[in-house]
Amino acid sequence: MMRTRPPFRADHVGSILRSAPLKDAREKWYAGQLDDAGLKAVEDVEIRKIIAKQEEVGLEAITDGEYRRSWWHMDFLGGLDGVDVIEADQGIQFTGVTTKPKVPRVTGKLGSKAHPHIEHFKFLAANTKKTPKQSIPSPSMLHYRGGRKMINMGIYPTMDEFYSDLGQAYKQAINGFYAAGCRYIQIDDCSFAYLCDPQQREMLAARGDDPTKQGEIYVGMINAALAGKPADLAATMHVCRGNFRSTFISSGGYEPIADLMFNTLNIEGYFLEWDNDRSGGFEPLRFLPKGKTVILGLVTSKTGTLETRDTLMRRIEEATKYASLDQLCLSPQCGFASTEEGNTLAEEEQWAKLRLVVDVAKEVWGK
Repeated sequence: MMRTRPPFRADHVGSILRSAPLKDAREKWYAGQLDDAGLKAVEDVEIRKIIAKQEEVGLEAITDGEYRRSWWHMDFLGGLDGVDVIEADQGIQFTGVTTKPKVPRVTGKLGSKAHPHIEHFKFLAANTKKTPKQSIPSPSMLHYRGGRKMINMGIYPTMDEFYSDLGQAYKQAINGFYAAGCRYIQIDDCSFAYLCDPQQREMLAARGDDPTKQGEIYVGMINAALAGKPADLAATMHVCRGNFRSTFISSGGYEPIADLMFNTLNIEGYFLEWDNDRSGGFEPLRFLPKGKTVILGLVTSKTGTLETRDTLMRRIEEATKYASLDQLCLSPQCGFASTEEGNTLAEEEQWAKLRLVVDVAKEVWGK
């Protein structure tokens, strides 16, 4: 049957390809030819358009497409108290392509007294009659990439203090979104998927972090952030292998972290990626406890090639060998534009994929 509480049978990760007017406005803004108010005016117009489009294709969860962000994570992290986003020597290396050279650095005590993205959520909520959904990067994203060297040792002489304050900063931010009316929040995380990749685990060990303990530390921060959350706030997580201009970072199935992720994280729904062979099989679903949901990311956001109904139906059936159909939903495997550059597909291909997700979900779980 269909669901009235998030996550929905047909759902999506959230980011949407930036429209031509928005791209043009941001280029002018970067060049100093458009002020903040001028950029916001364009963002407002374009966000209203994509809200209407999401509603038109039949989605119940509506996002602002991350249209006010340059990155899925950097903008949010830079909005926390005590964090600055600075120029780096090099960008993040994906498969054959590198991002802009920016990194978050912890320069003061962490907190989130009034996160600027709360105003972004208020605009979204005021412009949709469906369920407005807020995505935020996982707290692990402030640590995973740069590690200890990006944290001011004078502010945080021990990592335990850093992890504790970061968890509480996120709790403040989540409470702020809730006070603004948010009832569906999604935590976007790459670290758990990276912990499934032997090369990523070697990288962590080489810099002095224990890959096994690191996952437990990240669980502790997320659980602290959600501790005491209101019962009517649905909290989900997207576990991503990297998404920049249709490329990726890590490979490997969810087997190494499935038990930890499903049974120790206080998250009720997991957006997981199963769009290709790199993602492994559905076997990790056997760890999924009763009362939790997995949103099957079977539709790729990385190319415009449209999956077939029959393929999706068959793969959903395969997943039911390890988890009950009632505990499953359907979505694209990731967002369509984790950064403002976006993936290599056309806007209409993007909407066709979201329409397919809605249509197949109706067929599988009913209207």
